[in-house]
Amino acid sequence: MESAQGRKRRTASGALADFARFVLCGGGVGLASGFAVAALAAWLPWALANALITAASTLLATELHARFTFGAGGRATWRQHLQSAGSAVGAYAVTCAAMLVLHLVAAEPGAVVEQAVYLSASALAGLARFAVLRLVVFARNRSRAAAVRTLRPVEVAGTRAPAGTRAPARTRAPSAVGPERLCRAA
Repeated sequence: MESAQGRKRRTASGALADFARFVLCGGGVGLASGFAVAALAAWLPWALANALITAASTLLATELHARFTFGAGGRATWRQHLQSAGSAVGAYAVTCAAMLVLHLVAAEPGAVVEQAVYLSASALAGLARFAVLRLVVFARNRSRAAAVRTLRPVEVAGTRAPAGTRAPARTRAPSAVGPERLCRAA
């Protein structure tokens, strides 16, 4: 049987490996997104360009994370895409707020400063996204964690199940006027 310290070490090394893959996949997509936003912002308002690139990059990154980063081994489900999109909305808000503050502080900051601020805000948002994706969207062993939880004894018909065992399912007493009786009465 594995010790608690061994489990912690394995979990920490798994998180570190996940983070390295997250940085490689998500960081690569994020870096490309930064340049794509700058290019698209030449023709569209910056907030719209950021929204379009965020949507496209979130779809791509979610697929990469499902296949490589978090070891799901297949395509991302719709649920995972929706949850990932929720975290992307937060990242979008952070990058927009950072750019808004930059333009309030500096009238014409220049492309290099804009990129530095955008990528810095994206990196901070990325750390939060990693936590959400790892702990919620692509959480491993959900069924195992649910099975490990101990069940509390439930009182059924005046008896208690022994501690650590499943209590028998509660049965509902037939009612005097249940659907079966209504059908027979008709």
